[in-house]
Amino acid sequence: MKTLLAAAGAMVLAFSQVVAERPNVLFIAVDDLRDDIGAMGAASAKTPSLDAFAKTARVFTRHYVQAPTCGASRCALLRGRYPDRPVHLSNEAILKSHAEWAADSLPALFRKQGYRTLSLGKITHYPGGLTGKNWARPPEELPAAWDRSWVPESPWKTPREMMHGYANGRGRKPGTSPAWEAHEGPDESYPDAWVAKDAVATLKELSSSGQPWFFAVGFFKPHLPFAAPARWFDLHAAGIPAPDPSVLGRPDWPSGWHASGELLGTYAGPAAVDAEFAATLRRANAACVSYMDAQVGRVMEGLRTCGLEKNTIVVLWGDHGYLLGEHAIWGKHCLFERAVRSPLMIRSPGMRRPGDSCPAVVETVDIASTLLELCALPAPARSDGRSLLPQLLDPSAESSKPALSFWGGRRSVRDSRWRLIRRETPEGPKDIELFDYQNDPHESRNHAAEQPETVARLGRLLDRAPMGAR
Repeated sequence: MKTLLAAAGAMVLAFSQVVAERPNVLFIAVDDLRDDIGAMGAASAKTPSLDAFAKTARVFTRHYVQAPTCGASRCALLRGRYPDRPVHLSNEAILKSHAEWAADSLPALFRKQGYRTLSLGKITHYPGGLTGKNWARPPEELPAAWDRSWVPESPWKTPREMMHGYANGRGRKPGTSPAWEAHEGPDESYPDAWVAKDAVATLKELSSSGQPWFFAVGFFKPHLPFAAPARWFDLHAAGIPAPDPSVLGRPDWPSGWHASGELLGTYAGPAAVDAEFAATLRRANAACVSYMDAQVGRVMEGLRTCGLEKNTIVVLWGDHGYLLGEHAIWGKHCLFERAVRSPLMIRSPGMRRPGDSCPAVVETVDIASTLLELCALPAPARSDGRSLLPQLLDPSAESSKPALSFWGGRRSVRDSRWRLIRRETPEGPKDIELFDYQNDPHESRNHAAEQPETVARLGRLLDRAPMGAR
């Protein structure tokens, strides 16, 4: 008991100054960002800005999202809760369920406590927060949560065109637009540079405000189309390594494999991904990551030059991962490791040992609890998250729970070594998959048959998971 009290006292002491000053929050969301960045020990794309930020932050190397798709993952973030009804697993999750929880959403809780809340770019599923024609008209996706929610004035006429933007104001034409583009032009040829510009301007305006703020900035890249200025494509002229050969093919066991419809069914190009197309796609994806990284760097520099660093908590979060050929999948929408593991970095004034990574298993639902505790704000009545304050104080602090993820009638639980995936049916669990990341990090084999005790142990955790997410 004395040890626990001493630890709690140390936490209060370390963050007392932060709480007294009513810290601001800068929350940066990145769309479809994989886990193979330098800050997480696997630098496929060049990300100097993220790497620099990581040296000042806590990098959570095993962060998992609740759903491998944009809207559902962002719904879990803003609710701080697991998906407990099927609607929570769709890209319409926020729009169709917000009436039940919007008053206790993450931005709404800050707003109730006197914070100014701002959302720029893609934070909810719909950039700018409107869901009508071309995402430019009401209804709002998350009403009464933001003081302002917007996309920048830019060459793209609507938020929908900006979300799937090609160079200089062109929007996607499904079925005829290419999956990638490398345009010879400045960063402003594509939407994320306009997001960064507005973010910096907004930080300047906030720096003279006496009101604390929660400012969420959402970047579009590296979401499809893999379109970025040519100089970022040229930066990766040497190419990007292909996945381990053991996982280039479709799994030979029943699984959540899918036919990469978002890529092959929406964009013009080959009917299948051959080796040449695969190499180009990986290079184009890396170009988008590096382009986005440069825009994040502009925002971080804006925060510094505005004199806001010392009293601002900064979070960088990827809404889910992405497969670039692993298991013969191009996209997300599955429960393999690459789809549900994404970057999470948190920097807080007073944080101990900045730059040290944390290997604890953590989840997206933990972020709301963490930010509310750091800012000494009341917690909502219901939450599935646990504050990551222990890990911010001590990067070796252990996980408080395993990570749960949900998709396509399947549910998954991930602990420090294993992942169990089950397809849930009225007759009971089927298509059971078990992966051992200690001895088989690429998921090249299904270990379920040889590890019945592990399947049973993890299965009991899934039995207690939200029933509505079956």
